[in-house]
Order: sequence, then C-alpha cells, then structure tokens
Amino acid sequence: MSETLTITTPDGDFSAYVARPSAAEAPAVVVIQEIFGVNQVMRDICDGLAGQGFVAVCPDLFWRIEPGIDITDQSEAEWKRAFELYNAFDVDNGVADIAATVAAVRELPGVTGKVGAVGFCLGGLLAFLTATRTDVDAAVAYYGVGIEKYVAEAEKLAKPLLIHIAEEDQFVPKEAQKVILAALKDHPQIQVHTYPGRDHAFARVGGAHYDAADAAKAGGRSLTFFQSNLG
Repeated sequence: MSETLTITTPDGDFSAYVARPSAAEAPAVVVIQEIFGVNQVMRDICDGLAGQGFVAVCPDLFWRIEPGIDITDQSEAEWKRAFELYNAFDVDNGVADIAATVAAVRELPGVTGKVGAVGFCLGGLLAFLTATRTDVDAAVAYYGVGIEKYVAEAEKLAKPLLIHIAEEDQFVPKEAQKVILAALKDHPQIQVHTYPGRDHAFARVGGAHYDAADAAKAGGRSLTFFQSNLG
C-alpha cells in the first residue's frame, strides 16, 4: 500500500512517498534520495522495506529547488540535471527537512515510534548527518559522498550508524575513504563495511555499477541492523 504524506515546515510544505507493510503497527524507515529525486528506484526501495515489515517514507528533498523531481540515471541529459540539482542543494536545509520528516513519521498512525533512516549517494551523506544531528533511532549510509568533510560530527553521535563504502567509488576517492575509516571505524556506535572492487551505487538496481551479490550482502546487513535497532 502506498500513499502520499505532506510534511509541514516553517519554510513550506513538501511531499513524501509512503509504503506500508501488512502489519497494523511497525517501525518506520525514512529513505533518503539520490540525486535523481523521488524516482522509481526510491519508490521500489520503499516498497521493498514495506515488504520487510517497515513503514517506509521517502521525502522530496529537492522541493526547495523544484518539487516533484523524478528522473533516472539512464540518459546524459538526466545526469546533467541531477548534478545541477546536487550543486544547488543546501545540505543543512536537507537535514532540517529530514528531521521534520522523522518527527512527522513518529506521529503517523501505525508507526511504533521507532524511526530509522537509510540514504544513498547524496542521501548517504545526509543519512550520516541525520545520525549526528537528529533524534533518529538508527541510520544506514550507502556510499555517502562528502562524509569525509563532516567526520568531526561523529562525536555527537548517540545512536547506531551503519556505513557501506564501495572501495572503487569514483565519487569517494581513496583519500576520502582513508579519512572516513580513520575517523569512524573505532567509534562505538558505528559499523563500517567496505566492498572491494565495487563502484558507486553498486546497490542501485539497473545502474551501471549494480552488483547483485554485494547489493544483497549490504541489504542483508542493513535489514539485520534495522531489525535489531528498531524492534
């Protein structure tokens, strides 16, 4: 079952895609988009999480630039537009919008009160910052771009965080990976998994670097993590 949720902030309203499980009550996961907006890939991730027993909610974080962005990674023009959106995006506003989403989701009928977050690409960075700046109960970051610039924020982390790093990520160079691992690998609240030979977006179904085996491995780790921290 899917529906649309409207989230109200002092700056305006924005929408979120909601997928619900069959259970009458369940924990929730906020799904944080890539640079392509709330597209079919994100909706499919929400539907998959609903199938695993979570209320999944994907907010439109590009609404301040242009509401309703829904593009793919399949054409050069769409990639160009995606990077324009990425460059125009304000990270601090994005995290504030995620915090507003988490607060709204906690109050949704059918949500137990526990809320996690999972993000991909740009959303991977935002998932890390959601963990350090909001009261989310657990967060998962897939191939977050730019986390190395924010590692000092990990000292504010009070809840569990799981990070997936693609070792050959073209957008997270080896030097950035070294900074992230050195700063975070021994943090008591953080688990980091690296994936040898994998490039950016290895878990994006249909993407150029999709790897079914490692996507399944990362997905299994994420599911176990959410089950143990949101149950």
